[in-house]
Amino acid sequence: MKQKINLVAKGFCMGAADVVPGVSGGTMAFILGIYAQLLAAIRSFDAMWLQHIFKLQIRHAVQRPHFNFLIPLFIGIICALIFFTRIIPLPVFLHTHPELVYGLFFGLILASIIILLPEIKSFKISTIIHLVIGITIGWTIVNLVPVNTPDTTSFIFFSGILAISAMLLPGISGSFILLILHKYDTILNAIGHFKFAILIPFGLGIVTGLVVFSRFISWLLASFYHCTVTIIIGILIGSLWVIWPFQIRKYITVHSKERLISSTPYWPDIWNDTVMYSLIMMLIGLGLVLIIYAWTKHD
Repeated sequence: MKQKINLVAKGFCMGAADVVPGVSGGTMAFILGIYAQLLAAIRSFDAMWLQHIFKLQIRHAVQRPHFNFLIPLFIGIICALIFFTRIIPLPVFLHTHPELVYGLFFGLILASIIILLPEIKSFKISTIIHLVIGITIGWTIVNLVPVNTPDTTSFIFFSGILAISAMLLPGISGSFILLILHKYDTILNAIGHFKFAILIPFGLGIVTGLVVFSRFISWLLASFYHCTVTIIIGILIGSLWVIWPFQIRKYITVHSKERLISSTPYWPDIWNDTVMYSLIMMLIGLGLVLIIYAWTKHD
């Protein structure tokens, strides 16, 4: 029972991480020490499992996947999603208090970088090149934000694939990808109000991404671990540009909803309550991830 409660708590941390566009669930799983177990559990839904399903071998079909690990983890993730859409509506706070919310995000992603840095065993020329590649990719992604994206079923499905792929990869936030695609508010509001016309294609996209990308990332990390982790760290560093809380943000109204069309960082030239509270939120985000990491090390 203690182990299941522990997994629910870790699932809640993962779900909370993927609600905010600052740190990915994959990064949180990495910090919590369950990343390899998570990938193995996802890969357990394989061709042999499908054979058991088609042959109606129910007992084997139930026993093969790692349900003892996945079910409590999934419960924790769902609880976090509901909590941060119904109890604490983060999509609303993104518009009403952007500096404070992004301050928290900035602290979360900065702590993720700090935790991942020891994975770089030595700084050789190749390491620096990989880091620069990652920074370039991250900076390019956050500066190629489309003005608008369609709300079609096919694009919602595609968004699900990209979001879950980002969630599985330590360093890239699934919510951040949704933010780039202008689908963050759409999906969060759909979860909060049970809009199945959006949730079903998004869910199918998630399943597709899980099946394909879990195998790809396992191969990538097994074959090119240090190179992959270094590029991931670079992507995180590059993405800090858009996570910085002090931005000149411009919105347009599309179908009665505000859409972010541009965001330019600036350094605040005066000290006021907004700056102070934003810095406090940065420290809270930084502290939360570091505390969770320390807690996991002593678990």
